[in-house]
Amino acid sequence: MKNLPYLTESRIRQFIEAALLEDVGPGDYSSLSSIPTDKMGQAQLLIKEDGVIAGLALAQKIFKQFDPTLQVTMLKDDGALVSSGDIGLTVKGKAASILTTERLVLNCMQRMSGIATKTHHLTKLIAHTKAKLMDTRKTTPNFRMMEKWAVVLGGGLNHRFALYDMVMLKDNHIDFAGGIETAIKTTKKYLQENNLDLKIEVETRNLDEVAEVLRVGGIDYIMLDNMDYDTMREAVKMVNGKYALEASGGITESTLANVAECGVDFISVGALTHQVKSMDISLKAF
Repeated sequence: MKNLPYLTESRIRQFIEAALLEDVGPGDYSSLSSIPTDKMGQAQLLIKEDGVIAGLALAQKIFKQFDPTLQVTMLKDDGALVSSGDIGLTVKGKAASILTTERLVLNCMQRMSGIATKTHHLTKLIAHTKAKLMDTRKTTPNFRMMEKWAVVLGGGLNHRFALYDMVMLKDNHIDFAGGIETAIKTTKKYLQENNLDLKIEVETRNLDEVAEVLRVGGIDYIMLDNMDYDTMREAVKMVNGKYALEASGGITESTLANVAECGVDFISVGALTHQVKSMDISLKAF
């Protein structure tokens, strides 16, 4: 958590508060009506698929924020490889509190673990290259923090967290601005006038645009968008290490290694967060 600036205790607390408000509202009437207030119980988090577990630390915070008297014992670490049948944690305390928090814990952990598992799988496919796998802003509204956290737990890297922590001049920015040179120069002027120290990335669609970015300069990253392998390899030669290169656009599991072997530094894959299968996890009383 220390290396993820977006992941603060206050933001996690705010997320949990909003999620509990959505799910519990004025009360979990199923539990309140059927379970005596002094009834105690215990449950275990049962992992039902092989993969990478993610969200255990968040689960503990959910349990404790809702009911500080709940006792949580962690049996696995976030980011660990797990197998079907493993137990991630146990929770003891008021039975009603366990029941009320069950769904929020599972919703978070199932999705986060699915993302971490997918990320881990894809990073292994490019481990023989220098390329690093990155996520995108194609995330679930109000759940981005957890999804990006899961990418890191799976061995990937976070791209910019939001619109405010990096400048990315994409094709529409460039077209509306009147071209690459104008877009870069006006951006640098704006950052200077507003005392903003932000990295700048420029999207390119062909080698002519790569050449223009190199001519104008003053940026940090060049994105190679939807380029074929030959064009990417030529772009890598042109840039020759002057700027970091990110490949993006339509990259799938079957093409990922080929893209990495072109010599790019980063590969961004939106499917890490917007096309992922949740891991099968349940919370069972014992």
